[in-house]
Amino acid sequence: MAIDPFAPIFVISVAAELAEMHPQTLRQYDRLGLVSPSRQPGKQRRYSQRDVEMLREVQRLSKDGVSLEGIRRILELEHQVAALQARVAELQADLAEAQRVSGDPRRVFAAGIAGDVVSLARGQRPQPRSQALVVWRPPR
Repeated sequence: MAIDPFAPIFVISVAAELAEMHPQTLRQYDRLGLVSPSRQPGKQRRYSQRDVEMLREVQRLSKDGVSLEGIRRILELEHQVAALQARVAELQADLAEAQRVSGDPRRVFAAGIAGDVVSLARGQRPQPRSQALVVWRPPR
């Protein structure tokens, strides 16, 4: 049975040993928001395997000369990238489902004189023709 990497199971002394750091360093990183362990009743910190991996990454970046503020910003941006990648995957799945349901995904749109967008059947022209300013066809 595999251990859940997000399960808060390590006390600070064990997490510090696994990350090859001093427990006080873990407390400092917690105060700075670099790694945020779970809290048990009595405010005892509990670290997950994912937290230990994050501590090792912080240590690696620190050894490479990155400041703690720089590390915080890098971790923040990595979190944003992961969230955006997940959102792109969701949108791609939604698009694929919409295309599957609608049949022919190649639709034609025309912009009317008032700026509205009109969906047209393939081969159809907007009526009256003078109202169509731009016709756009999605790439195949």
